[in-house]
Amino acid sequence: MSKRSENSAFICVNCGKEIVPLSNGSCRNHCPYCLCSLHVDNEIGDRQNQCRGIMKPMEIKYNTKKGYQIIHECTKCSFIRVNKVAENTDMPDNLDLIMELMRNNI
Repeated sequence: MSKRSENSAFICVNCGKEIVPLSNGSCRNHCPYCLCSLHVDNEIGDRQNQCRGIMKPMEIKYNTKKGYQIIHECTKCSFIRVNKVAENTDMPDNLDLIMELMRNNI
């Protein structure tokens, strides 16, 4: 799968907002408004997983090499995946929601 098809516009299945691709060279994999994603990959970018459950943000962690990351859990099968917070882009992630998740981690 090409990076271009991974970083495409979509409508969030959780909140219904229209999402534009990232403009910072990375790939969009979650909604910047509600931070939800879809369980669509077996391997990152392959879009081969049949689960299609909503991946809800559970907490935020900090990685010294990748920066802040969102830990998502699938509401259908409980699969866990970690995704980088989208920043320095046209449509950055909801900072208020990220801060709320960080406060809940304490």
